[in-house]
Amino acid sequence: MAKGPQKDSKNKALHTKLLKRKKAKVQEEKKERALKLKEIIRKMNEQKKSNEGESQNG
Repeated sequence: MAKGPQKDSKNKALHTKLLKRKKAKVQEEKKERALKLKEIIRKMNEQKKSNEGESQNG
């Protein structure tokens, strides 16, 4: 029995490569966003502490 047309493995490999690249990019963006949020939260907490210190002293 004949198996039919040969599969286009080159196209599939390219597609897989592009999907991996896309997933890696999304993961990297998530990490960057999380770091930015942590930095913002840290700054807000510092600001909040300094404001509380000023109100107690003043």
